[in-house]
Amino acid sequence: MSVTQHTVAISQVRQILQGAPRLGHDTLPLLQRAGIPAALLESPLARVSLAQYALLIRALRRCTRDELWGLCPRPLRLGSFGQCAAQGVRAHTLEAALRQGLRHFHGQLDDFVPRLLLQGDQARVQLVRRGPPDAGVDYAQKAFLLFCFGLASWLVARRVPVLAVDYPGHPERGPGSDSSRVYQAPIQHGAAHIGFSFDARWLALPVVQNPQSLREFLAQAPANLLIRYRDTSSVSERIRRLLSRRLDSELPSLDAVSALMAMTPQTLRRRLHDEGHGYQALKDALRRDTAIDHLSRPELTLVDIAQRLGFSEPSTFHRAFKKWTGVAPGEYRNTHLPAQSVAGQRLRHTAPARPGAARPDLA
Repeated sequence: MSVTQHTVAISQVRQILQGAPRLGHDTLPLLQRAGIPAALLESPLARVSLAQYALLIRALRRCTRDELWGLCPRPLRLGSFGQCAAQGVRAHTLEAALRQGLRHFHGQLDDFVPRLLLQGDQARVQLVRRGPPDAGVDYAQKAFLLFCFGLASWLVARRVPVLAVDYPGHPERGPGSDSSRVYQAPIQHGAAHIGFSFDARWLALPVVQNPQSLREFLAQAPANLLIRYRDTSSVSERIRRLLSRRLDSELPSLDAVSALMAMTPQTLRRRLHDEGHGYQALKDALRRDTAIDHLSRPELTLVDIAQRLGFSEPSTFHRAFKKWTGVAPGEYRNTHLPAQSVAGQRLRHTAPARPGAARPDLA
């Protein structure tokens, strides 16, 4: 994992596991297949790697035989997302691809209906909810919306800039949602329906993918949907790259970073705020994600890791890591390495996807 790569909040793991027990499946073997220690579920601040999360998604899909992992009362048959992507490839424009692709699900989903709406100069992918509130369906909708965003960006081979994301209900308390970082857009709560909006002019872009690239897209899922369409040109990602080269020393102040990026401190703060970040939180997240990566490498001692992250004393690193994740670094390593070893062997011995197989898991 590169130092600018991200991790996934443990709350996402808990939420995606909601469906399996409803179908009578034990979640412990699923976690083991993904290399995720079950003990981490009890730590609200814990994080897992993107690779672990992707393995968990695949394990859930195989176990539940459901594209939405048992989160909804009616299962979504395997291959549905692949068929949607195939329809999109045959379309000429992004608008036609989205309309055809979303219509594909109208007869398959009971709990929500996906639609493409035009509102003035904005386009909106919206999921119209049906039925009573349900936590599993709520998470299924968020996952489905991310698939729509990833598919749209892939079809035109450019990240579609999202203007805003609407979620029903209230914001999650404490650490949890990474949505603002994933979409690089503000999250607005209290909406009637979940959805995201973008400039309607993007609908006229031509679809540039073909059957060959479709096979590659499906074979690489879900990791490509988790990381590929992150906006690497955003201010927060540029700062992460800049700081990653200075982790072993004292990190620069916001004023110093703003000078390096040729903007005023006020402008930098505003840009970060618009992307849902604060400068100190960004520094902490970078150090946390890098520490999690380093702890998976047994050749590095805790002293080595502390030095690489710019901590003058290992004890300071211990306190910081426990603040970030809820567990001490030694405890995290002791529970993580055995599970990661099993997951690593599973990754190395997993057969490559059969060409053309409709297997697009998502997150």
